[in-house]
Amino acid sequence: MNWSEFFAMGGYAFYVWGSYVFAAVVLFANVIIPVYRGKSVMRMLREFYRLKGKKQ
Repeated sequence: MNWSEFFAMGGYAFYVWGSYVFAAVVLFANVIIPVYRGKSVMRMLREFYRLKGKKQ
């Protein structure tokens, strides 16, 4: 078996490599989205407690 046959996947390369790309995107998103959301939540909490402290 040579490399071109390996990457062609017997005619199913589009589906096979597409699945790998989709899985990689989902795994990447599962790491990145919570990081950004956590930063956003921390920013909102800081602002909330800063404003709450001024009222009292």
